[in-house]
Amino acid sequence: MEFVGRSDSLALLAAARERARAGQPQRVLVEGPAGIGKTALVRRFLRDDTRAPEGTRVRAGTRVLYGAGEEAESQLAFGVLEQLLGRGGGVGGRGGGGEGSTAGRRPDAHTAGAELLEALDEAQGADGPETPAPETPAPAPAPVTPARDTPVVALVLDDAQWADHPSLQALAFAVRRLRADRVIVLVVVREAQDPRLPDGLRRLFTSDDTVRVRLDGLGPAELTELGDEAGAPRLTARAATRLHAHTGGNPLHVKALLEQEGRSLLEALGEPDVTPPAPKSFTALVLAKLAACSPAADALVCAAAVLGTHCAQADAWEVADEDLLAEERSGADLLTALEEAVHAGLLTETPGDPVVRFPHPLVHAAVYHQLGPSRRAALHLRAARTVRDQAQRLRHRALAATGPDQELAAELAALGRSFAAEGAWANAANQLAAAARLDADRPAYEQYTLESVECALLAGDVPDMGEAAQRIARFTPGGWRSYLLGRLSLYDLDRAEALLTDAWHRCDPAADPVLGARIAGQFAALHGSMAHGAEMAEWADLALRLAPDDTAPDDTATDMIRVLRLNGLAMSGRAPEALAGLGPLPDPALAGPAQLEELLGRGTLREWTGDLTGAVRDLSGVFGACHGRAASFRVLAATALASAEYRAGRWDDAIVHTDLALSLAADTDQPHIALYCRMLATQVHAVRGAFGRAQAHARVARVYAGAGHLNPGLWAALAEAHLARAQGRPEDVVTALEPLLALAPRGDLEEPGTVSWADLLAEAWAALGDEKRAAQALAPYEVLATRRGHHTALLAAARARGTLEAARGDTVAAERAFRSGLKHAGHVEAPLDRALLHLAYGGFLRRTGRRTKAGERLRTARDLLVRLDAPPDLERCERELAACGLASGERRPRNRGAALLTPQELAVARLVASGLTNRQVARELVISVKTVEYHLGRIFPKLGVDSRTRLAALLAAEDAGT
Repeated sequence: MEFVGRSDSLALLAAARERARAGQPQRVLVEGPAGIGKTALVRRFLRDDTRAPEGTRVRAGTRVLYGAGEEAESQLAFGVLEQLLGRGGGVGGRGGGGEGSTAGRRPDAHTAGAELLEALDEAQGADGPETPAPETPAPAPAPVTPARDTPVVALVLDDAQWADHPSLQALAFAVRRLRADRVIVLVVVREAQDPRLPDGLRRLFTSDDTVRVRLDGLGPAELTELGDEAGAPRLTARAATRLHAHTGGNPLHVKALLEQEGRSLLEALGEPDVTPPAPKSFTALVLAKLAACSPAADALVCAAAVLGTHCAQADAWEVADEDLLAEERSGADLLTALEEAVHAGLLTETPGDPVVRFPHPLVHAAVYHQLGPSRRAALHLRAARTVRDQAQRLRHRALAATGPDQELAAELAALGRSFAAEGAWANAANQLAAAARLDADRPAYEQYTLESVECALLAGDVPDMGEAAQRIARFTPGGWRSYLLGRLSLYDLDRAEALLTDAWHRCDPAADPVLGARIAGQFAALHGSMAHGAEMAEWADLALRLAPDDTAPDDTATDMIRVLRLNGLAMSGRAPEALAGLGPLPDPALAGPAQLEELLGRGTLREWTGDLTGAVRDLSGVFGACHGRAASFRVLAATALASAEYRAGRWDDAIVHTDLALSLAADTDQPHIALYCRMLATQVHAVRGAFGRAQAHARVARVYAGAGHLNPGLWAALAEAHLARAQGRPEDVVTALEPLLALAPRGDLEEPGTVSWADLLAEAWAALGDEKRAAQALAPYEVLATRRGHHTALLAAARARGTLEAARGDTVAAERAFRSGLKHAGHVEAPLDRALLHLAYGGFLRRTGRRTKAGERLRTARDLLVRLDAPPDLERCERELAACGLASGERRPRNRGAALLTPQELAVARLVASGLTNRQVARELVISVKTVEYHLGRIFPKLGVDSRTRLAALLAAEDAGT
């Protein structure tokens, strides 16, 4: 049947495709009720630019990556992603994410999203030579005039409301990172506000720059055309108008009525007093077609329905063969049966593709649900003997079960626990939940359920924690129950502590070390959120002792237990001791899970102890090697790297990595895990003078601080204080930081090297004339910094002390303090800290009439601030120089060429200069290869270079200051 109507919608889609062809990736949302023609519209749109099977390069230059959600498979993690990657005919007859397929081994949606990005690169032809190749001139970008045959990739996700959550998260992750790709992404859904869609994906596809196509019913004239195409009796104008009012123009309902009622429908529509019949159910249509099939075709369709929405032809026929009687098998063959099913509209097939598919999920559902219990169970048992994958075999056995089956439940639980050990939390949760349903023993049921919920938590897939907690609260009191309730309550610290304490009292760690390690790990996280360093380290150490020898991090149900231990030691003043106890560690690329954790911890400790070069080196390696880890680990790695880069003065890199960490957190609907990153983003944008961006990050941090928890309150206060300092508003610095004086006794908030705020508060009070409060805020920090011998903290304290004494009028004490700071500056890498010391000292010298010496300090400060590109502080420095009667000089930053680049371009340039290929750069920054190529096409002309070698030489020279 030819496509009818929708010319306006097709025009919107065609325009979006041409923008994609020009290198502007497009997001398209097609929405409308069931049967309204969304899938037909997308197929017609694709057919306009393609004349070959999906997944193949065609003359018009379009390649289609297609996936469709299915209600019965919405719990199969990464099932839809497998379709998009073209693995629909995988082992076991299902590409749709069987738990034992490749999908089952993915740790989370970020890894899967990166895989999808690579697939999009390949589909665009990004596997060719690197662009530009070494020593190959890079032409300046030319105006884009896309040819008709320029390749375009169309990624289509149909029935997104039924897609599995991990696949949707992976899609959102990939789409966020399309920059210069020739890709059009079409998401087809009944309703954009469907709660089954992740918030991140919904925001992406309802934003202002998304093309939204809302399908309503066809108009009366189009219904007439639809009837003609269907071969129905000609509808009069009156009948078409009434049919439109009766059906809302829903093409599915209209076609059903036309097919079922024929001329009698026309007669009913012509009689005003006669109510036209309602469309028969879609199932009835499907079953009518099925009933007309031969036994062999019927068996093939039913077998395929049991195997899923798509499956291997051979698997379907093997299952179907056992469903036929002996006399029906005689003369029956796969191709004849398949041809009949395709002709009946029950299955579809593509030449050269061994996979058969149902034309619509409703067809699959209609066939599957019409199977009687006996036949359905028998087919599932045959499927269990046919498929090769263990997870699929167990799935079919579970669907065939007619009642409790403890043996099968135990097998499912064992498989789920093996997935958990690999960090495949989503699939682990599904297997354990299935085990719970099949075990009639109440204790076993509860245990499997508890473990299932824990895995779902780790997968970030518990949409309603309150409901989960209520369900678990009805379970028999025990250690696992209290532990999980405590884990679900970590945002109510008092309740979480009480529940974890109860779990610990109920647990015998010697008899159940697995539970003991989990409880201890959560206690470590709990004390970390309360800034209790010593307790955090103690519980983390206990968790590691309780876990089996040579354990993977997942055995403590957290993949950051070693980081928690090291951070706890640092927060309690034992950072040098913790560093000394680590011993030699391998290169991050060669590190195992536990070693990668320790490398992350070592990088953080090095930052806190002032070894910024070592910190950036460690953390860059960890970030580059952690692509297979959980999202929370990658957020922490990116944030730690950004923190070290900020202190080291590598602010462009810090911006890139804060943005990446925040994006990773948002992609998994876990923005709360990146609040420290919000503070960092505020800091770096504030010192750059981007006050609007800094304020936006600070506002988000303040929202999360509203619950009254210590850490969110600390990060919000620091964000607001650093923004106010950069803007020269000491009264707002005091407003932000003064509450920390009351919070400090509740945790390790004053430890030098971890967070710095006492020096800012003291300087702000001194500026406001309240020297007494300034001294009270500063004194404890000075004592602790002296006790630790921490040069960076002693420099900051000396700067604040000099400012305070100058405000008091004690020039001798102020001079002594500033000179003390200069001694420590020789041991400090952080350029901003050194610049602010020289600026404060220079200002003091000017005000005491020593302009020549003041000029020396101020010029030193200015050189540092110019290299950092710190406009707010640089302007203060230049005002001081002008007050000395000295010219400020030309603002020529050290990184002259690098200053021309955006943060993302600079990140790409540095990675390319380090010798990475475009694909390696793409993986490092979690962007597409096309985006890397796009950035290089802008970087080379901006810097005036024509090869990767010359780019590396230019950046090396600028970093050396030559």
